[in-house]
Amino acid sequence: MRILVTNDDGIHAPGIRVLADALRGLGEVTVVAPDAERSAVGHAITLADPIKVREVSLDGVRCAFAVGGTPADSVKLAVCALMSEPPDLVVSGINLGPNAGIAIIYSGTVSAATEGTLLGIPSMAVSLATFERPEWATAAQAARELARRLADDPLPRGVLLNVNVPNLSWESVRGYTAARMAPSRFVETFHGRRDPRGNLYYWMDGDLEIEGDPEGTDLRRLAEGWICLTPIHLDLTSPLGMERLRRWTTSEGRLAP
Repeated sequence: MRILVTNDDGIHAPGIRVLADALRGLGEVTVVAPDAERSAVGHAITLADPIKVREVSLDGVRCAFAVGGTPADSVKLAVCALMSEPPDLVVSGINLGPNAGIAIIYSGTVSAATEGTLLGIPSMAVSLATFERPEWATAAQAARELARRLADDPLPRGVLLNVNVPNLSWESVRGYTAARMAPSRFVETFHGRRDPRGNLYYWMDGDLEIEGDPEGTDLRRLAEGWICLTPIHLDLTSPLGMERLRRWTTSEGRLAP
């Protein structure tokens, strides 16, 4: 099995090394990832500039490339140009910090797996729910088990697997659970400053706020100690929205009175 490993924290982040090491026993691992951190870039791709690529050395990895672009760029380049054959599986991570709730929309980690899904390859994103003292071994164990399962039993076409792992020892994790994306939003605060020349700039800060009932969601289950598995599909069409728009229009293609 050919496995493409990528991330948004950059090719030298500890999480990608842990992930590559965890997956080596399952097949041939190729690492293609941004040359520096590209967190929260979403599904951005590079169109107006060339994308620089250089081969790098990573312990235990036969082939690794640092890409001067986004996570989505990295997957596109890997599949279409850098790998001699397309991968059988794309795994993005291990991200430092959770990608649950609305964070999924902004996440470069999830977007790398999204790009793999767009290219017709079974793909998953793996995130560890902490920013300090990470339990890498727990996330690595989950990634290895889930990669094997995803390769053997892929999700429907157009659906990627988003995985969030609690920052606990393996023995303390409650298990795996399917969980829906929590309805949530970021409440931002902008801290204004002035540089030595008097120009105004801002640092953005904020908190994640859950909206509605959190029961059964990724944010709730993650806080309870579960490894959360969320299927994300590429069709963003809202069924409820479609019903409303059909009421807006007539059979002749006019707006209804």
